Amino acid sequence: MRTIFKSLMSAAALIAFAGGASAECFKVSGLGTGATESIAQFMAAKALKDSIANRGLKSAGTQTMTCDTSLVVVSNCTAVQRACK
Repeated sequence: MRTIFKSLMSAAALIAFAGGASAECFKVSGLGTGATESIAQFMAAKALKDSIANRGLKSAGTQTMTCDTSLVVVSNCTAVQRACK
């Protein structure tokens, strides 16, 4: 019983420590739509930059961009980046 209690307390402390460390950083994304893929990428990057600035965060790490060009008329792109306080 005592071993189980110690294990549970250790797990709770580990979860609390991990949660506190990642509470300062967030994964932020921006969506862009355009007639061409380059326009959609530009709009997604701008939306990401504005979203980070509006939340009072600073970008951290590299930005990733994924685009869906399966639609005939428009392209949709999503830019994702980690941002911290």
